[in-house]
Amino acid sequence: MRKEDALKKIFKGVKLDSLAVGEKSMVTKMNYVEGNFATLHTHPHEQCGYVISGEYRLIVEAPNGKIDVIMQPGDTYAIPGNTPHSFQVLKGGEVIDVFTPQREDYL
Repeated sequence: MRKEDALKKIFKGVKLDSLAVGEKSMVTKMNYVEGNFATLHTHPHEQCGYVISGEYRLIVEAPNGKIDVIMQPGDTYAIPGNTPHSFQVLKGGEVIDVFTPQREDYL
C-alpha cells in the first residue's frame, strides 16, 4: 500500500495511520503529540512497537514484575495480550505498532 492510501483515524485523541491490514495482524503508525497518554489498560491483542521519533514512558504490569522504561528512537517493545500497560508521550513523534489480531477499533 502506498503511504497516501493509509487509512487515517483519530482514536482517543491520537492520530494514527493503518498502514497494512492482514487477516490476523495490522501495522499502524501512531502520530503522537506531547501530552498524549493511554492510562493503564488491557486489550486482547499482542502489541509490538518500534519508536521512530519522540520520547515515551511505557509501564507494563508484567507477570514477572513491573517494567517502567523511557523509550527513545530505535527502542522496541512487545506486550502480550491482556497485559496491563500505559503509555505517556514525553516528546511528540511517531511509533510503529503491530497488533495481532488486528484491532477492529482502529479500522
